[in-house]
Amino acid sequence: MQKSSLFDRIMPHPFVSVIVAISWLMLANSAALFDILVAILIGLVIPKLVQPFIVRTPNIHWDLAVKLVFVVLWDIIISNIRVAKQVLGPTDRLHPKWYRVPLDTDHDQVNSLLAMIITTTPGTVSAGIDQERGDILVHSINTDNPEADILEIKQRYEAPLIAIFHVKQQGDSQ
Repeated sequence: MQKSSLFDRIMPHPFVSVIVAISWLMLANSAALFDILVAILIGLVIPKLVQPFIVRTPNIHWDLAVKLVFVVLWDIIISNIRVAKQVLGPTDRLHPKWYRVPLDTDHDQVNSLLAMIITTTPGTVSAGIDQERGDILVHSINTDNPEADILEIKQRYEAPLIAIFHVKQQGDSQ
């Protein structure tokens, strides 16, 4: 068994610590000294408490992950505007459809994050991941071309997720 350093024992998941601390400051809507101290404290305590539940932290490409976060945030903003126009406009112009997005991997984290991204982007909802069929069932509030939507989902979200997690695609022999 490998001995861990003092830093690893105090901060077992530094990324989670930072996210928790920033989240606290955002929720408190304050940068007062007290709130900063509380943020640091819960940033140290909460990751330590959940440490037994975090099996492993995947080795990911952080630069690609940050880029994907900005792509998703941009898409959420644009989709909010688009959906607002569609919903506030004549509803007879809406063409809701169900379609299936075939998955290029059976990697649980990639597929779960892909489903989450689809759901958080206004106008689409992932209804479920079917691992046996190898696809995600998606409902779109308005689409005339499901094939184009599927291609966009695969290019904008799935391909970057596969690269972020160093995942081999189904059918790759390497």
